[in-house]
Amino acid sequence: MEHAQRSASSGGIRVGVQKFGRFLSGMVMPNIGAFIAWGIITALFIPTGWAPNSELAKLVDPIIKYLLPILIGYTGGTMVHKTRGGVIGALMTMGIIVGTDIPMFLGAMICGPLAAWVLKQFDKSVEGKIKAGFEMLVNNFSLGIIGAALTLLAYSGIGPVIEQLTSWLSDGVEFLVNHNLIPLANVLIEPAKILFLNNAINHGVLSPIALDEASRTGKSILFMLESNPGPGIGVLLAYMFVGRGSARQSASGAAIIHFFGGIHEIYFPYILMNPRLILAVIAGGVTGTFTFSIFGAGLVAPPSPGSIFAYIAMAPKGGLLPVLSGVLTAGIVSFAVSALLLKTSKKNAQDEDIEEAQSRVKAMKAAGTPAAAAAAANAAAPVAGVSAAAGSRTSTPDTAFVDAGLQTSAHAVKDKENVRKIVFSCDAGMGSSAMGASILRKKMKAAGSDITVINTAISDIPDDADIVITHKTLTDRARQKAPNAEHISIDNFLKSPAYDVLVDRLA
Repeated sequence: MEHAQRSASSGGIRVGVQKFGRFLSGMVMPNIGAFIAWGIITALFIPTGWAPNSELAKLVDPIIKYLLPILIGYTGGTMVHKTRGGVIGALMTMGIIVGTDIPMFLGAMICGPLAAWVLKQFDKSVEGKIKAGFEMLVNNFSLGIIGAALTLLAYSGIGPVIEQLTSWLSDGVEFLVNHNLIPLANVLIEPAKILFLNNAINHGVLSPIALDEASRTGKSILFMLESNPGPGIGVLLAYMFVGRGSARQSASGAAIIHFFGGIHEIYFPYILMNPRLILAVIAGGVTGTFTFSIFGAGLVAPPSPGSIFAYIAMAPKGGLLPVLSGVLTAGIVSFAVSALLLKTSKKNAQDEDIEEAQSRVKAMKAAGTPAAAAAAANAAAPVAGVSAAAGSRTSTPDTAFVDAGLQTSAHAVKDKENVRKIVFSCDAGMGSSAMGASILRKKMKAAGSDITVINTAISDIPDDADIVITHKTLTDRARQKAPNAEHISIDNFLKSPAYDVLVDRLA
């Protein structure tokens, strides 16, 4: 009993950290394109850039000091209270920007959601109490008055505190770099990535500090601590050469997606199949960061996704070789350790099916969601009305059917004449859902169907979605967001027979 309580407690902590991490990264990830644009302008036009231009270089400071923090503040506000929250979040963020002398990314991540939350509480308190015809007046003036007060507070009170905090963090990072201790950060970062804290660490913690450093020095090593594709490619190459079974067969495709596509989550199942391999990615991460540190490597902006192409694009002038050297050494060390561990593993340690491991990854990724508990309960209970034969269905309302890995509610199935848009959805809307949407889009096109197939984050599922496809542990959340859509649950975005079933039904 005591062991169970400890496990539940540690699981609750992990879930809480995952939720907080998703919230932090959710403010940054939608704006990554703007960060990359700033990085390109910086890499090209600053005095030490590829094509120095003093006139165009004037864009660098305003973008990093004003535009990027305001975008983060606006996005954080919309996450809490939609458009009104975004407006007041941007307003309060402006106060903290003007009140300080450094790029206020951390401040924006605090002020945006905070301002939106305050406005949301006010809106709740007056809901249903405003006389007809005065709604617009109250909405506009409430946002203006509260926004003005919060902007003044940010300017005079919060800004200096965040500036001091940022200074302490920057000093701490500088100390680690100067004393060659920064590689030790990967001892914590690599295991945290497997728990799906990669976005929280990279975009929520490292990137804000790195952007401040890059604005002063033109580059930062912090952009590469979490995003280095070297450790992951080492593990996948080891599976390709010394692995066994389905893991070996699928590793080559995963390696391409990981290294060139930058989707690191795809190698997590391979580590979960053999948890000892966490030592390999730690060794690779520490080696890569040590190499970066020795050669003075750094990037000018976040490489998102963590693809080798993004690394090349974000490398400063004269800094490409140091950047690539860290990726190479990380991959070599990770491969060597992984190969050794795989060769010395018991046979059954490698024989776990890759799809089982991928299902475990999906469950871990969704562990921070309210749907996780319900999904676990549903998985443990038999489904009423399900035939054991593949492809059989029930027609009884409010029951379910299972068809080649596809699960949906029978009463919610839509006729093909009523289906115009299919939406793949996951937490961030960038990784697994993007791959699933690409696969189904090709199948639909080959079948001559003109149905639109897109991918989004669950929070951004459009109102006109006719069918929403999610991993089974995320379906309950998707239903709350799109109650009128047909919802389909799958186990594996990359390889699901459910796609063919859906194409046959709709084509």
